[in-house]
Amino acid sequence: MPDAPLMIGERDLPATGNATFERRNPVTGEVATRAAAATEQDAIAAADAAAAAFPAWSALGPNARRAHLLKAADLLAARTPEFVRLMAEEIGATAAWAGFNAQLAASMLREAAAMTTQVTGEVIPSDKPGCIAMTVRQPVGVVLGMAPWNAPVILGVRALALPLACGNTVVLKASEHCPGTHRLIGQVMREAGLPPGVVNVVTHAAEDAPGIVRALIAHRAVRRINFTGSTRVGRIIAQEAAKHLKPVLLELGGKAPMIVLEDADLDEAVKAAAFGAFMNQGQICMSTERLVVQEGVADEFARRLAAFVATLPVGDPRGGNVFLGSVVDEAAAARVERLVRDAVGKGARLLGGGPRRGTIMPASILDHVTPGMEIYSEESFGPVVCMIRVKDEEEAIRIANDTEYGLSAAIFTRDVARGLRLAQRIESGICHVNGPTVHDEAQMPFGGVKASGYGRFGGRAGVAEFTELRWITVETQPGRYPFPAETGAH
Repeated sequence: MPDAPLMIGERDLPATGNATFERRNPVTGEVATRAAAATEQDAIAAADAAAAAFPAWSALGPNARRAHLLKAADLLAARTPEFVRLMAEEIGATAAWAGFNAQLAASMLREAAAMTTQVTGEVIPSDKPGCIAMTVRQPVGVVLGMAPWNAPVILGVRALALPLACGNTVVLKASEHCPGTHRLIGQVMREAGLPPGVVNVVTHAAEDAPGIVRALIAHRAVRRINFTGSTRVGRIIAQEAAKHLKPVLLELGGKAPMIVLEDADLDEAVKAAAFGAFMNQGQICMSTERLVVQEGVADEFARRLAAFVATLPVGDPRGGNVFLGSVVDEAAAARVERLVRDAVGKGARLLGGGPRRGTIMPASILDHVTPGMEIYSEESFGPVVCMIRVKDEEEAIRIANDTEYGLSAAIFTRDVARGLRLAQRIESGICHVNGPTVHDEAQMPFGGVKASGYGRFGGRAGVAEFTELRWITVETQPGRYPFPAETGAH
C-alpha cells in the first residue's frame, strides 16, 4: 500500500493496477510521498461512493453534521505537527506557513459547522389567494473539489467544508504536488466519524490529471465543481463543465496591486508589502505582485522596504525559523529568475535578491517597472515584487486595474474616506484599506473577478454556491381556473 492510498468509501485502496507516483522534496530531491496513481476507473468509483452516501448524509440533521465538523476541526488542529512535516517535505513550506494553514483550516471547519443551521429559505408573498410560496435551499448531491498545493490544508479543507455543512458529499481531487497532505485531510474527516463515502480522496499522477478530471466532471452524480488554481487550468475546467451544464466555482490567479499614496504610514505599508509579497515565497493567490507607489514617497518607501526585506531569514524550512523557504520546484525558481532578468534588461532596478540555492531564493524587489516588462502583466508566483511609480491617485487606479486579474488589492492612506472611495474603483473581489493583500477569514465571501474567477467561498455566499434554491408552494384554498362555466370537476 502506498503512503497515500486512495480513500474510496470506507476503504483505503491502491490504484487499479497498483500504479503509484512519487512526490519529491523540492529542497533535497528525496522521496517525500509515494501515492496511489488513480485511473479514470478509480475516479468513477470515488464518485459512485459519494453518490451512495448522499441520501443518508443529506437527511442527517444540521446539529449532527455540525458535531462531525466540530470534531474534525479539533482533530485537524491536533494533527498540526504532522501537517507541518508533510508540507515541508512535499512543497518546501516553512513551519509558520504550514501552522497557519492548519489553524485557518480548523477555523473553516468550525465556521462550516456554524452554517449547518443557516441553510435557510424564506416565505414570499404571493398574489394568488390562498397560496403560500416559499424558497428552500437543498443540498445538490456530489461536489467535486479540486485544491492546489500552495496552501494545501486551507484550500483542501475549503473545497469540502461548506459543501459538507450543506448536506452534500465530496470527492476531493488531490494535488500531485502534495498528495500526502491532502490525503491526511481525508483521514481527519474519517476519524471525525463522517460515514463512509461522505468524503473521498483521489490522488493521481500529473499526466493522468486531464482524464481524471473529465471523468469526474462527466459523472452524473457530480452536481457542483469547485477549483482553485491557475487561470489557464480554470478555463479548461469551466469549458469541460459547460459541456454538462454544471455550475463551477473558480478561484484562479492574481496580480494583486498595493497602492501606496503620499499620505500613507510608510512603516505600516512596508510591513504589509513585505508580508504580502514574500509570505510563502510569494506563492499565494493574493500575493502582492505590484506596488503602485506615488512618486513623492517612492524613494523613501523603496529604501525602507529593501532594508526591511534584507532582514528576513531565508533557508531550508526544515532547518529552523526562516521566513522564506523553498519554492515548489526548480521550474518555478527558473521562471522567477527569467522574469527578473527580463525586467533588469529593460531598465528595472533590482533591490535585494541574489543567487539562489536550488529552490531556495532570496526576496527580490524590482523598482521602476514599466508595461514593456514581462513581470508587469505576468503572474510571478514567486519571491519577487515589482514597484511602479505613479504621479497621482488617478494614475494609481489606472495601473491597479491594468491587468486581466482581479482577486485582491490594497490601498495605504491615512485618509480612510479616500481609501474607501478608491477601493470602490478597483476591479477586484477583495480590497483592504491599510492592510495587506494577503488576508483570509473563514466567514468572508472569498473570490475574484475578471480572470481571477467567479463565485464566492465562505459564509452565506458559499452556502448559495453549494445548494439548490427551490420555489415550493402550498395551496390552502380550492383552485380557481379560467375554465368555461359549464365545465368543471364533480
